[in-house]
Amino acid sequence: MNIRSLTRGDGVVIGAAVVLFIASFLDFSSLDCPQGVDCSRFDSPNAWDALGILMSVYLAGVIAAALMVVSRALPGRKVVGLDLGQFGVALAVFALWTAFWTILDVNNAGAGLILGLLATLVLAAGAVAGPLVPALKAPLLSPAAPAQGMQGGQQPYGAQPGQGYGFPGGQQQAPYGTQQSQGYGYPGAPQQGQPAQADPAQAQQAQAQQPAQGGGAPAGDFTPFWFAVPVARPLYGEDGSPNPIAELAPGTWYLAVEQRGQSLIAQTQDGRRGVLQDTTGIQRG
Repeated sequence: MNIRSLTRGDGVVIGAAVVLFIASFLDFSSLDCPQGVDCSRFDSPNAWDALGILMSVYLAGVIAAALMVVSRALPGRKVVGLDLGQFGVALAVFALWTAFWTILDVNNAGAGLILGLLATLVLAAGAVAGPLVPALKAPLLSPAAPAQGMQGGQQPYGAQPGQGYGFPGGQQQAPYGTQQSQGYGYPGAPQQGQPAQADPAQAQQAQAQQPAQGGGAPAGDFTPFWFAVPVARPLYGEDGSPNPIAELAPGTWYLAVEQRGQSLIAQTQDGRRGVLQDTTGIQRG
C-alpha cells in the first residue's frame, strides 16, 4: 500500500486505535481503599479479563480502524454488502455506543475504561468526519513536490533523467492540456530546441497496450505523458464497472496512455490500466 494515499482522517483513526489498544491493558475499574485497610494486594482487572467488553469495545475499535485503512489499499472490496470502509465506520460507532453504556454501568470506572471511551469517541468521529471535512480529507503526508528544473546546477533529488518508473526530470510542470515540445511524454529535461528522449521500453509497452476499446476513440494526436494527482482519486475499470480497481495517490507519477473525452486511461506502476474520470488539477510531468 502506498502510504501517501492515507488522509489526515486516517491518521486520526490510526492514532485512536493505538490509544484504544493501550487502554485495554489499564485498570478497568478503580478501588476506593478504606482507611486502615491494606489494598496493595488488590489486583484490578483490565479489559482482557472481560471477554465481552474486550471484543465489543477495544478489539472492535482496532478492527474498525484496520478495515478503514485496508479499504484504501483494496478499494471496492465488500463485507456483507458493505464497502470495507463503511463496515469499519459502522463498527467504530458500535464500539463507541458500547463503551458509553458500559461506563455508565460501572460505579468506579478505571483509567482503562475512561481512556477507552475517549479513544472510541475520537475513532468514531474520525471515521464519520474523515470523508466529509476538507481538513481531514487532505493527504496525511505532504506529496513530493514535482521537479522544478535545475536549481544551483543540480537536478532535484540528485537524480538523472530517466531514473526509475515515473521519476520526474528537471522540467517545469505544465497544466494538463497544454502542448509541450517533448517526445514520448517522459518528464525529462530537454535542452533548448532539443526534444526529450523517450524511454524505448516504456514507449513500446504503451503502444502495445492501446487496443481499440468500445468506450470511445482516443484522440488522434494524443501523446502518452506522466502525471500526478493533487488528492487521492479512484481508477475505474475500462469495462465500465462502477467499482474502482485502484486508487491514485498524490506524490506518485502515473502514465497516461490514452484519452477518452475528458477522461484519461492511466497505467499504474504494477501495470494495471483504468479510467481516471476526474482529471481536474492534475500536474503534468
